[in-house]
Amino acid sequence: MAERTSTGLLTMMLEPTPAVAMTLPAEVREKLAELELELSEGDITQKGYEKKRSKLLAPYIPQIQGVDPSLQIDNRIQASSQAVIPSSKHNKSRAANTRDERFRSDLHTEAVQAALAKYKERKMPMPSKRRSVLVQSSVEACTPPDTSSASEDEGSLRRQGRLATSTPYQGHGHSHPAVEHWFNRVIQGSSTSSSASSTSSHPGGRSVTTTNTTAHAALNVNAAATALADLMAHTQLDNHSAPPDVTGLSERSSLHAERPQVASVRGVSRSYNHHTSVMETADGVPVNSRVSNKIQQLLNTLKRPKRPPLREFFVDDFEELLDVQQSDPNQPKPEGQQMSPLEGEPLGVVTNWPPSLPAALQRWGTTQPKSPCLTALDNAGKPVYTLTYGKLWTRSQKLAYTLLNKLSTRNEPLLMPGDRVALVFPNNDPVMFMVAFYGCLLAELVPVPIEVPLTRKDAGSQQIGFLLGSCGVTLALTTDACQKGLPKAQTGEVATFKGWPRLLWFVTDGKHVVKPPKDWHPPIREASNDIAYIEYKTSKEGSTMGITVSHSAMLAHCHALTQACDYTEAETITNVLDFKREAGLWHGVLTSVMNRMHVISIPYSLMKVNPLSWIQKVHTYKARVAVVKSRDMHWSLLAQRDQRDISLSSLRMLIVADGANPWSISSCDAFLNVFQARGLRPEVICPCASSSEAMTVAIRRPPEMGVPPPGKAVLSMGGLSHSVIRVDTEEKLSVLTVQDVGQVMPGALVCVVRVEGTPYLCQTDEVGEICVSSGSTGVAYYGLPGMTKNIFETIPVTSSGVPISDRPFTRTSLLGFVGPDSLVFIVGKMDGLMVVSGRRHNADDVVATALAVEPMKFVYRGRIAVFSVSVLHDERIVVVAEQRPDASEEDSFQWMSRVLQAIDSIHQVGVYCLALVPANTLPKAPLGGIHISETKQRFLEGALHPCNVLMCPHTCVTNLPKPRQKQPEVGPASMIVGNLVAGKRIAQACGRDMAQLEDNDQARKFLYLQDVLQWRAQATPDHPLFLVLNSKGTVASTASCLQLHKRAERVAAALMGRLNTGDHVALVYPPGIDLIATFYGCLYAGCVPVTVRPPHPQNLATTLPTVKMIVEVSKSVCILTTQAITKLLKSKEAAAAVDIKSWPTVLDTDDLPRKKSPQMYKPPTPEMLAYLDFSVSTTGILAGVKMSHAATSALCRSIKLQCELYPSRQIAICLDPYCGLGFALWCLCSVYSGHQSILVPPLELESNASLWLTAVSQYKVRVTFCSYSVMEMCTKGLGSQTEALRLRNVNLSCVRTCMVVAEERPRISLTQSFSKIFKDLGLSPRAVSTTFGCRVNVAICLQPNRLGKLAEQGTAGPDPTTVYVDMRALRHDRVRLVERGSPHSLPLMESGKILPGVKVIIANTETKGPLGDSHLGEIWVSSPHNATGYYTVYGEEALHADHFNTKLSFGDTQTVWARTGYLGFLRRTELTDASGERHDALYVVGSLDETLELRGMRYHPIDIETSVIRSHKSIAECAVFTWTNLLVVVVELEGSEQEALDLVALVTNVVLEEHYLIVGVVVVVDPGVIPINSRGEKQRMHLRDGFLADQLDPIYVAYNM
Repeated sequence: MAERTSTGLLTMMLEPTPAVAMTLPAEVREKLAELELELSEGDITQKGYEKKRSKLLAPYIPQIQGVDPSLQIDNRIQASSQAVIPSSKHNKSRAANTRDERFRSDLHTEAVQAALAKYKERKMPMPSKRRSVLVQSSVEACTPPDTSSASEDEGSLRRQGRLATSTPYQGHGHSHPAVEHWFNRVIQGSSTSSSASSTSSHPGGRSVTTTNTTAHAALNVNAAATALADLMAHTQLDNHSAPPDVTGLSERSSLHAERPQVASVRGVSRSYNHHTSVMETADGVPVNSRVSNKIQQLLNTLKRPKRPPLREFFVDDFEELLDVQQSDPNQPKPEGQQMSPLEGEPLGVVTNWPPSLPAALQRWGTTQPKSPCLTALDNAGKPVYTLTYGKLWTRSQKLAYTLLNKLSTRNEPLLMPGDRVALVFPNNDPVMFMVAFYGCLLAELVPVPIEVPLTRKDAGSQQIGFLLGSCGVTLALTTDACQKGLPKAQTGEVATFKGWPRLLWFVTDGKHVVKPPKDWHPPIREASNDIAYIEYKTSKEGSTMGITVSHSAMLAHCHALTQACDYTEAETITNVLDFKREAGLWHGVLTSVMNRMHVISIPYSLMKVNPLSWIQKVHTYKARVAVVKSRDMHWSLLAQRDQRDISLSSLRMLIVADGANPWSISSCDAFLNVFQARGLRPEVICPCASSSEAMTVAIRRPPEMGVPPPGKAVLSMGGLSHSVIRVDTEEKLSVLTVQDVGQVMPGALVCVVRVEGTPYLCQTDEVGEICVSSGSTGVAYYGLPGMTKNIFETIPVTSSGVPISDRPFTRTSLLGFVGPDSLVFIVGKMDGLMVVSGRRHNADDVVATALAVEPMKFVYRGRIAVFSVSVLHDERIVVVAEQRPDASEEDSFQWMSRVLQAIDSIHQVGVYCLALVPANTLPKAPLGGIHISETKQRFLEGALHPCNVLMCPHTCVTNLPKPRQKQPEVGPASMIVGNLVAGKRIAQACGRDMAQLEDNDQARKFLYLQDVLQWRAQATPDHPLFLVLNSKGTVASTASCLQLHKRAERVAAALMGRLNTGDHVALVYPPGIDLIATFYGCLYAGCVPVTVRPPHPQNLATTLPTVKMIVEVSKSVCILTTQAITKLLKSKEAAAAVDIKSWPTVLDTDDLPRKKSPQMYKPPTPEMLAYLDFSVSTTGILAGVKMSHAATSALCRSIKLQCELYPSRQIAICLDPYCGLGFALWCLCSVYSGHQSILVPPLELESNASLWLTAVSQYKVRVTFCSYSVMEMCTKGLGSQTEALRLRNVNLSCVRTCMVVAEERPRISLTQSFSKIFKDLGLSPRAVSTTFGCRVNVAICLQPNRLGKLAEQGTAGPDPTTVYVDMRALRHDRVRLVERGSPHSLPLMESGKILPGVKVIIANTETKGPLGDSHLGEIWVSSPHNATGYYTVYGEEALHADHFNTKLSFGDTQTVWARTGYLGFLRRTELTDASGERHDALYVVGSLDETLELRGMRYHPIDIETSVIRSHKSIAECAVFTWTNLLVVVVELEGSEQEALDLVALVTNVVLEEHYLIVGVVVVVDPGVIPINSRGEKQRMHLRDGFLADQLDPIYVAYNM
């Protein structure tokens, strides 16, 4: 305990508290503040900062003895800067100096600090990154603070009011919710810990202290979790049931959410042992590893009071109900009167006001030619050129004349009056721009000013191209220097930019323009309603619109601005803004000419070099007016220390163009505080509000005009989020301070309307969109009549629906209200509006909160983007910031978690995703700032390449469907009755009856397969049975009937002396004839063969233990194998993997003596065991099934009949010969049916992908079998080589049937792409079909020949059908057929035709009653070739006894069925079988063992994986599994590692959207990490064990909060 309290004390002493800070001398406080500022702006290193700071504070802080100095620093960083903020009441004049950043108000920073202080630091798992992805960092868990908002796991525990975030718990030192505090107290014993540390007393009594600044390893997960679980079991909170134990680590709940799991390969039972402190995975790997600790932290983080459950739903189709966010009955509602429209003062009548802008130019150009119009500066701030009114007039005339008369195509003038022309001028050349702009006006052309495209793919440049195209622009004006800098094509011409129309580029420099003849005069007309110019604007979505401004509106706007700003002739004005658009254009190019003013234009490039330049120019030129943005004020504050001799006393107006940004107020206040001493008068600062559509809406007037004093409002953020204005009194945390933007413009009528729906007038205390009706707004969006009507022709109505005026209003996209004294207040923009769960948040406000989180030194100030994306029917907030290169992983993660808390606390909204990207990688807007829509686009496309990501879907997503409550099952009898009443038949189907199929099958008379081989050896000794190909495509070995018999005899002779009948023998051979011969040798000798895949020489560590295990489990007394493998089994390398001394006898069969066995063994009955078929299932379970002689013969006969096999046939088999149908086709069928098998070992395809298809073509094979992995190898490896194969005469038109052997749902997309690719080689699309078998019956469905004679005779049956089912219904174990292409549809292909003698029924998994047609249930099968039972399921025999002999609980209770363990359904189709019966199609949905039970619903991993793979082009493969109720998604990244973090958000989004599931962990790994078995099935359980044992070497692991 002592240790902890001393740390708490230490923090207090190192950090002067506000009270201590006030006792420091003023000059020390001043210096401290400057230091803080330098650090936050990166002008000083952290080390330098600390050194200087401790030097300053040394005299005032008592020295602390014996404390590790590194601890001091750590604690200092942690509590950084809370101290140095003096409270604004005590020290108003100085406060500004500490906090004078953009988007900053003292109030806000203090609010954020206070909000963060309320959180106790709680462990959140930090994402892990592979070292190569890291810059420098430790991968151990760090202790960031926690996101406050409660998680939404099943929504079971009511969040008490808004307890979690706003109610301090009275009477304790904590500010935690009472319940939380109580939890913590129980776990901690008795603890009065400060929020800097938390203590956990384990049952053992040892107390562990974790200080939030040092990254300790996670607490003993098990103890803490158990304590929590037990505690939750005995607590009733708020009269609600205890939340479900998500960790699943308490004794009451099983560890696995899946079906009771069978043990894995290693045979460690999958249960959780409470008496050990180490969890074990199925592989027997201890899980005290990093990964599990992090998952445990994640679960602990998610175990918090939940948001209240919501009552109402809207129906999303009717299958799954998504929550509708209920509006809180206590939310504030507007109570004021209806607002009345606000009129600006009338436009004054000015005698001798020019009739149009060109007329004004003509007047000044001829009467005052020497008068300066515009001064341009270079990057050093020196004046380069001053354009006089005379020069402007003559140069504009020259350009106008040249454009109209000297440009022609085919003797036609290129331009006609009214044509649009692009103006492409760099920001540092205002003179050329002004000449071009007025030149166009004089020529009656319409200028369209745009940005200079720097590269072919600038952010947003494509959209500009669309705008130019839609405006019909064919000519672009530019300067010589700019033209030289543009990207060029090979021809030397300017390149065509992406999405741009073909443009002619015309350089407007002197030598290219012609002096007009004496008698030519430009037409100077009165201002009309024709288009004067088009200003571009980028919308929130990133599309670019052109706003057309008419001559009369342009003139009226100049008039209104002149009156509002009281402009007089020949005034000097400095302009820092972009002169191409908005306020920079209105004040610096148009109104200035109207009033013959002198503009000093300050380029952005100069501001970057010298932020003080504009202030120096005001001083030098004694400017009366300056037009700036709050950013320029902020920048100049940072640099002002060097300047002592400048005066701003000449300014009468400092126009703040973005005064409508709620956060400009802090820049204004800070600027005033500093520059008041340099002659700046407070009343000079004039914020204004404007938008591209409505131009200037309101501006604060200069004080001479007798206007009311400026206003400030401190508004409650909570109120604003409901669009209600409440002046905040109690809670000082979430407030927004806004300044007024002055009065409405002269001659304008302004009102505030509701944002959505009908434009009703707002009440006086309601926030809405400001609308303006005046002669000086834009007219339309060029070429977009529909949008124009919505924006420029709005008719506001009163609450009774009566229009307030007959003139149309323009929507300004500004959100605000009219305050006292008719002052306009703006609280946000439509572009930044994010509506989350019915509450409105402003992107700028969220940015400001993020910026107020200390310490800011990890990210760049002005480089934070906030936007919302739509996921699962609601907006979700995304925050993206640029990270400084020197920030470590822990620093950044810590900052990110604090940002999440601050936003949650102040805005009461969760952040969905927070991403940090490397410095300078966010797309930039033309003049600095971030291109938000482009950033959003990149985020959604997975092209942001973040270096850090934190997703918080658990916190944010509150509208998931309710978890499904399982209904008490209807009894099986009532099911049948129900089905009969509904007219549905019971779902059952069968193949043809074997007894009635008379055929000349000679082999039928033999009971045993070995007898068939002997008979064939005598009857047709030289008939070829087998032909094995090697990777070169040449024949490696062959065997005729006699040869095979002879080789089998040799093996039998060798065995008979050594072994007893009935002994089990393991056959460890590579695919080939040896394997087949030894198999029959065993049968001849009366032994039971077990085929085993040989170990892989390059990978003994993982493959050899499996061999060993099969040998042991099958109780084999002897191993038959080749010489090479014998050596391998006993090698030194093998000894490292297994105990080689415990192998049974190993017989090398390479050189057996030629001797006959004394006599063949005859089994007494066909029911005796013939062979054992061992395989490892996808869930990692090793199981052997017993095949009797009778079942073996029945299997061969059934396949022979289905596939019409007879001796003259050739079939090609590219399958592994070790288990299942692959083994049967490879070893059994040829001997039974007498056909020749061409054997292609799949392993050979790795070195020669075309081997199988070449063989099929060469031998003109009609029937061929392959596996999905073979098919995938062909599609991936040969997709681009079909042309080359055709040249090698590969022709697949001979193929009647190509069957994919599988124990899974048919992979439609793979079979379709295979058919498509090889269609060019003559493969018929109808040829490819699938099969289905499983452990209990290896051949249930096979699609027979579907082309050629047989199909004509009708024995083949119909083509397999595909149906589309609703994926959401499937999760509820229901089948709902839908149309192709409907949302959430899933295509399922029939698995092939049911084999002769096989009966299939669909049964309910729980009640074991039969189900009706098109109902989902377990597939049960009855057939003479069913296996007779498991030889052993490792460690779980009892559990599976009923797999082979189970009976229906109702209906036909006599038949014995085997349970396949697969879910599926039967559906009677319209098609007819060969027998004329209606065809019953069997659809396999997936293995029961594989399904995931989440939120009470059943998910098939493949469906989630398909969605994930589709979400990004770089995802090569995906596998999902659950761990303690968390969904873990593993994706293989096929691309550069910098894309790894892009995948996190995309994966989370797609799984939410399509499956209504929250992903818990996203793991990004290299290609090939997801283990796959020989059948091409993913081994998800192996993957899970590898992940938990931390063996995957992931590129990145993200733990979603």
